[in-house]
Amino acid sequence: MHRPLTNMFEQAFRNIDDALRKEAGCATELDYAEQTSWLLFLKYLDGLEQDRATEAALEGKKYTYLLDKSYRWETWAAPKDKSGQLDHNTALSGDDLRDFVNQKLFPYLQRFKDRASGPNTIEYKIGEIFGELKNKITSGYNLREIVDHVDELRFRSQTEKHELSALYEEKIKRMGNAGRNGGEYYTPRPLIRAMIRVVNPRLGETIHDGACGSAGFLCEAFDHLRQAHPKRTTAQDKRLQEATFYGKEKKSLAYVIGIMNLILHGIEAPNIIHTNTLTENLADIEEKDRFDIVLANPPFGGKERPEVQQNFPIRTGETAFLFLEHFIKILRAGGRGGIVIKNTFLSNTDNASVSLRKHLLESCNLHTVLDCPGGTFQGAGVKTVVLFFEKGRPTRKVWFYQLDPGRNLGKTNPLNDDDLAEFVQLQKTFADSPKSWSVDAKDIDPATCDLSVKNPNGGETVTHRSPEEIMKEIAALDAESAEVLENIKALLK
Repeated sequence: MHRPLTNMFEQAFRNIDDALRKEAGCATELDYAEQTSWLLFLKYLDGLEQDRATEAALEGKKYTYLLDKSYRWETWAAPKDKSGQLDHNTALSGDDLRDFVNQKLFPYLQRFKDRASGPNTIEYKIGEIFGELKNKITSGYNLREIVDHVDELRFRSQTEKHELSALYEEKIKRMGNAGRNGGEYYTPRPLIRAMIRVVNPRLGETIHDGACGSAGFLCEAFDHLRQAHPKRTTAQDKRLQEATFYGKEKKSLAYVIGIMNLILHGIEAPNIIHTNTLTENLADIEEKDRFDIVLANPPFGGKERPEVQQNFPIRTGETAFLFLEHFIKILRAGGRGGIVIKNTFLSNTDNASVSLRKHLLESCNLHTVLDCPGGTFQGAGVKTVVLFFEKGRPTRKVWFYQLDPGRNLGKTNPLNDDDLAEFVQLQKTFADSPKSWSVDAKDIDPATCDLSVKNPNGGETVTHRSPEEIMKEIAALDAESAEVLENIKALLK
């Protein structure tokens, strides 16, 4: 890492968080990430427009700005004097700044969606983001301080973007660890990287995540493809930018964070649509809608209404199971999937679970099941497995790997890349080991299609945490919640 740059950016992020803590409307890591995101986006947009204007000038062309002059960052947020310092005579502050942002800037940016030529344009993204968020910074003086810190950040070079994306990922990680539903926003990056190595996307293939959250799968897949193919043609780069990564996200905050995360990783106008994937009727999916690869961690434990369930041949209220049905349908023949799901999917005896396992085994080659230990997802009290499959031919043999890092995973001791290195290596040849084994499809009970993880090598099938450990974690989470509540109370006095 480029230390001076990293230190400067880290300090700016810390200063932004400190200023946000003074705000009554910003009580959690989720609020900090949300408010930082819209400001970062506008600062990024300013840099993008300046770069495009410079390129146009070099080619002797005139650049048409997306934003009218009075709404550009350089005008309202950070007007500069001749020496390049903040021009205090023209820079807004206090109530004037807050009122401009709430009454003029946000309504202006929201209208971009109406004039956009399509959902893949940067104009559409601007309208969608500012239609979903609101400024929660009520003190104009606080807002002035935060804007000044955001203005210290630069997005122009690849090095700067790389440093910023690492810090932004850290912010998402903290947000993911902040609450009991944190797993919704954050899938551990080592797990994502291992899944990508197994699925092995290639240049020219399309990659989809219909529950993309903070876009971790798409960002890591982008990094993987760039590193695997350092010598790319201009056409390949254009395809990576515009026609490789596709995401859908239902929740407003996750949608905004996913877009910002992809932008910081280097994708200018991410193909992420703000929608509930499950409202699409499976019967309406055509060949042109399909993808080569699906990588996803759909939400655990959600419940869907009957009108949503009607879109699926196998009806269930369980959100993650409906997502799995969708993912199988949206893959092309020969397409590959890597999906995180609750481990109860492998053995549930209700009709929908049995039917879905049967459908998966008959329509796809479920070649690998990775059994993840408890604590893989912070704050989520469920055990998970990862299903790896190829669509278009039935399962002949399933290779299981029981991940055992040899320690209890927790907030201070999360999963790392080394923990998954053996899995990635053994998976290439489906090798047997004390932690891995294969099951023939003909040995799977056709009535139940039970796929429970049963290590024949005597490995523990379940690692129970001690009651003391569980109580300790509950106490820590409760203490965290109490601290947040105390902060809110203090602000309300």
